[in-house]
Amino acid sequence: MDFGLKDKVAFVAGASQGIGKATAIELSKEGAKVAVCALDDPELPKAVEEIRSITGNEVIGIPANLTVTEDARNFIRKGLEHFGTVDILVNNSGGPPDRKFLEIDEELWTLGFRLNLLSTITMTREVVPVMMEKRWGRIINMTSVSVKQPIEGLILSNTMRIGVVGLAKTLSNELAPYNITVNNVCPAYIATERVRKLSIDVAEKQGSTPEEIIRKWESQMVLGRMGKPDEVAALIAFLASERAGFITGDSIQIDGGYYKGVM
Repeated sequence: MDFGLKDKVAFVAGASQGIGKATAIELSKEGAKVAVCALDDPELPKAVEEIRSITGNEVIGIPANLTVTEDARNFIRKGLEHFGTVDILVNNSGGPPDRKFLEIDEELWTLGFRLNLLSTITMTREVVPVMMEKRWGRIINMTSVSVKQPIEGLILSNTMRIGVVGLAKTLSNELAPYNITVNNVCPAYIATERVRKLSIDVAEKQGSTPEEIIRKWESQMVLGRMGKPDEVAALIAFLASERAGFITGDSIQIDGGYYKGVM
């Protein structure tokens, strides 16, 4: 299927590994020019080179710590300086640490807010005027299945990601006249480095092993396995496409049957 993304310009945040990198690869395969950001460490240039070598298309990397508002803003501004425009924004920033309510102090609440909600607001504010002028755009927020079914032990993530959903639903109404769609992608457990680290943290707290924790998580999904980053990336590429022009304001889970609700 031709997604109509050839020569579109996509900005993908948090793309040095995991779902972000898989998304950048998928969009680049579809012919998009891609700007990616991640922390200023060796993984970012490695990811840029890997994407470029796989797809042969133009990719740039911009160091950014998304908990720093100026970094999030500069990611978009530097990408716009390079490409001159933007068609697709994928707001992806990983997740805050797992803690119980009384273990979270004010500093950690602020960190979660900056990472998962404020960074999305900041990057979206920078792209919307450009998309409005073009009268075309796709804004896709990476959230979690926890926005539909909260995940035990992840109260910080559960709280902040709901804010993203409220933002997206309201913004989708404002931007609809400009042919700009706004959607949320809600994965369950995906086989990424972050989930592996999370399994280690949970295992230490529960006196278990990471392997046992992962098997427990897999048992909660009716397909009996974790998702793959490229499976999530394929959904994001579709939502970024011309074919998905009638989908907006939605939160779409990709969870192997983890979510047990009917709506």
